[in-house]
Amino acid sequence: MTSLNWGSLSTIRIRLTAALAAALLPVLALGIAQSAIAFNHASITLRENLGFAAERSAATARTRMEGAGILLQTLAPGAVGFQCGRRLAEVTAHIPGYANLIRFDRLGRVVCAAGDDVPIDPLRANRPWFQRLVAGDQLVITRDPGSAYALQPSVLAAVRAAGPAGEFDGAFTAVITLASLEPSVSDPTLPAHSDVALVDAGGRYISETSRAAFPDLPAGWRQKVRRNGAFVWYGTDTLNQRRVYSAAPVVGDEVYVVLSAKSPGILSWAWLNPLSGILFPLLTFVLALVAVTVVAERVVIRWIAYLQRIAALYAKGRLSVRPVQSEQMPPEIRELAETLEEMADAIVGRDASLRDSLAQKDALMREIHHRVKNNLQVISSLLNMQQRALTDPAARAAMSDTRQRITALALIYRALYQGPDLKRVDLRPFLEELTAQLVAGEMLHGPQVKTELSVDALVIDPDRLAPLALFAVEAITNAQKHAFAGRGGMLTLSFQVRGEEAVLEISDDGQAGDDAFSGAGVGRTLMTAFARQLRGRAELVRNSKGGVTARLIFPTPTAEAPQPEESAAQGNQAAA
Repeated sequence: MTSLNWGSLSTIRIRLTAALAAALLPVLALGIAQSAIAFNHASITLRENLGFAAERSAATARTRMEGAGILLQTLAPGAVGFQCGRRLAEVTAHIPGYANLIRFDRLGRVVCAAGDDVPIDPLRANRPWFQRLVAGDQLVITRDPGSAYALQPSVLAAVRAAGPAGEFDGAFTAVITLASLEPSVSDPTLPAHSDVALVDAGGRYISETSRAAFPDLPAGWRQKVRRNGAFVWYGTDTLNQRRVYSAAPVVGDEVYVVLSAKSPGILSWAWLNPLSGILFPLLTFVLALVAVTVVAERVVIRWIAYLQRIAALYAKGRLSVRPVQSEQMPPEIRELAETLEEMADAIVGRDASLRDSLAQKDALMREIHHRVKNNLQVISSLLNMQQRALTDPAARAAMSDTRQRITALALIYRALYQGPDLKRVDLRPFLEELTAQLVAGEMLHGPQVKTELSVDALVIDPDRLAPLALFAVEAITNAQKHAFAGRGGMLTLSFQVRGEEAVLEISDDGQAGDDAFSGAGVGRTLMTAFARQLRGRAELVRNSKGGVTARLIFPTPTAEAPQPEESAAQGNQAAA
């Protein structure tokens, strides 16, 4: 059978691509060289034009800002007194681009203004631009005056007002809209499809004709503008389109104008320059590569991917799925599909054999547990007969204790072969049945004993169940002998899972003496031994009713708790 692997497929692709590239390489090289020459020439021309356009635009805006400074310095001395606001309003009405003219005193309070929409700013005197005027600057231009002085984007130009002795006497400000400073994109001297933006000294955009056309400015752009008067660079906009940018200062180091124009790619020049000959060879190369790729995908790759999906289903155990489309595959891949199908059939047969063997093993184990239980019951019956024949009370009591321990072991085996899992036993019904059997066995020979059970849900393995059950037998037997003899009473059994520890408590309501906690009889010794088997500890304490509480504390088994439908509700109480 022909072997296929991803390495050979990659090698075929590489060889086909290399052959096509070698055949078209001379034509492509000639076309690329000619197009690169034309493209380089166009790029140089575009850079020069855009740099000149940025300088012209900056010069226009600079003239506007410088004119604003001269106007403010001219108006500053007389911008106080009677009808100051009316005179300022007349100035703003005749000069476009001014949103407002405002006169502030040395504390930043409004003396007069052309408009009535001056914002209230208690911190105006502490604003950086105001403090610069206080420090001696004659002209301050800022985009962030601390409050909105116009309804549209604007900058604030402020000149220092001085008193008769040259002391600081406030500021005279002009609110200039950015629209009046921004160059027009319809300027015929700008390259086609240009965009315009204004930025502050920190590189933050003040306004722009298209936000997508202006990414973050490159590092060191201000130093390059200062050194050369203008800075031209290439970059990509937020839409990942290549563009050419130019920047120039408008006024000092406060506001800059940035122009952006689309940068033509090398392929666009292949369309404009038919002598380059790059378009058709490149198109031929692309079509040939696409054809090879499509054929490889349709003939080989898609069928291998199909078989991979079939194999993934097999890995999940869905062995009934078959590659029904194998008839459409090439012969080599069809053989691989048939091999997968044969493998699935073999796995199905092997799984069926394993399931049969497992079912036989389970049946055998249940039968063994059943027979062990029967044998233990036979032993218990023989001990019961022997107990009846004894006249010595101590011997009868010892025989009864032994019979009850054997009964507990027989109950474990019965729970194993009757339960759904041969390796785990639901603890709640087991303790309920064990307690019922032990109490019912003594009810015929003495007064009535009531029981109250509260058992948390837990599934436990037989290795831990045996010492736990025998501990319960010893505790219940001791209560029947010492607490309930001749009087009856209430037997309480509680099992709680407290995180990493589990606690079994068996309590009676008898009146226990001090010797009940200091004795070292056989029952006490066995209870301590059973606790050690569980890597836990056993305690005998007096409870609130005056009786004895036998407590077994051991690490919580890691077996999962039974599902709700497999066990009764938590905290179930039974009375007998």
